[in-house]
Amino acid sequence: MKILIFTEGTIIMHKNTKGHTRSEIVKRVEEKEESVHDFESYTPIGNAVQKIKNWKKEGAIILYFTSRKKTGEINDIKSVLKRYDFPIGKLLYRKNNERYSDIAERILPDILVEDDCESIGGKKEMTITNVKPEIRKRIKSIVVKEFGGIDNLPNKF
Repeated sequence: MKILIFTEGTIIMHKNTKGHTRSEIVKRVEEKEESVHDFESYTPIGNAVQKIKNWKKEGAIILYFTSRKKTGEINDIKSVLKRYDFPIGKLLYRKNNERYSDIAERILPDILVEDDCESIGGKKEMTITNVKPEIRKRIKSIVVKEFGGIDNLPNKF
C-alpha cells in the first residue's frame, strides 16, 4: 500500500494558528499572513504524526508531497517532518513545469490524501482533479478540509 500525503494544509500548517478556527486560518492564508511563508516554523495539524505512524506500522509506504519548489523551502519542509518525527518517507516536489497531477500519475499511489485547497482556489487546485481519468480511477482519493487535519481518517486502509 503506497500512500501519497500532501504536506502543507493537510498535515502541517504555519505556526500562527493556535487559538484560531479553521476558517480564520484559511483567511490568514488568503491574506498572506507573515508566518504562512515561514515554512521551517510549520507545525503538525492535530495528531497527524501518530496517524501516519499507524499507517506505516500497518505496512504502508509513506510518500509526502510538498507545494514548495525552491531548494531552501523544500529543505524547510523536510526539516519540519524530521523535527516532529513524522515517519520516514520520500518528499516529492514539482520540478520545472511539472504539475501535481504529473507526479501523482508517475508515482501511482494506492491512496492520495490531500486537502480541499480552500485558500488557494478549491477543487481546481487539487491534485486528484487534474489526474487523467483512466489513472484517477486507480487511486483512492481522500480529501480533508484544509487545515482540518487527518485525525478522523482510519488507522488502517
